[in-house]
Amino acid sequence: MRKGILSLTAAAATLALGLTACGGNSGQTNASTSSASASAPAAKAGKIGVILPDSKSSARWETADRKYLEEAFKAAGVQYDIQNAQNDKTAFQTIADQMITNGATVLMIVNLDSGSGKAVIEKAKSQGVATIDYDRLTLGGGAAYYVSFDNTKVGTLQGEGLSKCLTDKKASKPIVAYLNGSPTDNNATLFKQGYDGVLKPKFDSGEYVKGPDQAVPDWDNTQAGTIFEQMLTQQPKIAGVLAANDGLGNAAITVLKKQNLNGKVPVTGQDATVQGLQNILAGDQCMTVYKAVKKEADAAAKLAVALAKGEKPTASGSVKDPESGQDVPSELLEPQAIYLDNVKDVVTDGYVTKEELCTGDFAKKCTEAGIQ
Repeated sequence: MRKGILSLTAAAATLALGLTACGGNSGQTNASTSSASASAPAAKAGKIGVILPDSKSSARWETADRKYLEEAFKAAGVQYDIQNAQNDKTAFQTIADQMITNGATVLMIVNLDSGSGKAVIEKAKSQGVATIDYDRLTLGGGAAYYVSFDNTKVGTLQGEGLSKCLTDKKASKPIVAYLNGSPTDNNATLFKQGYDGVLKPKFDSGEYVKGPDQAVPDWDNTQAGTIFEQMLTQQPKIAGVLAANDGLGNAAITVLKKQNLNGKVPVTGQDATVQGLQNILAGDQCMTVYKAVKKEADAAAKLAVALAKGEKPTASGSVKDPESGQDVPSELLEPQAIYLDNVKDVVTDGYVTKEELCTGDFAKKCTEAGIQ
């Protein structure tokens, strides 16, 4: 995996604009499109184009990011177009070209990889279109702004979470396997830096034993299942799984269930998806990381709206692009670790509803977890 170290040079918690605050999937080649515009666009404001990466690796892109961005743009009264590239680099480029041709003055992207993302950003800039990296930094891309979470902190919470769960199970010298995110996603690099920072000292001291360690191309959950099945065949005594997001975690849990090991082997996650939270309620997943996507979307939308109106907004901090060495004006938000005892926080925050989480057999488990 490419190694990149992002350094936050100003506190991301204080947003100068009053801004309030994992991966692609192969197999789909046709872009899914959906666009809308407010009935009364603000005078002289430009149009905002947003390209989401896929709809399979994580439910968040379509169920959360799209919804919250649409709400923010409608509230601001600006024209917008949100489309999904479905992990197709050609479609990603085509969508960007169409958005620029159709009058977008601001382009916000979640890149599929830094190479193709950079090409899109450079073409947009050559046409005078302002650019924002959303959720993932495009290495060497030179976007005007970057909005995301503190992704190294996300990984740190995952490493601490797995360690806590192994301690709770009184595991002795547990063998820990890694299911890392896509090697083309800089966020996956940052997550790994975070959990390596927690777990590597334990490997070095002999407290834990380092097991299989593999990246999952394109965050593909099906491939993740195959990879983990091979891991478990190679090392049947795996006692903990650092899975980089809920989709990869569920793939591991599915394999563990076949061996009646679910609930016995702690598995991490990220994104606080309904599936991930249900796995926690069932005792099959030890934790996830909640990223308040509404806050991320609101922060990015405020920047985009200001740019569309011809303003030059100021970000609260900056991140150094490890490839170009440039400081990118940035907003980085704080993630939160979620365990069984605080699953209710995600519901209280409105990210998922009780109705979608507490279905069927989960109704009783929700009550036991204090979800009202």
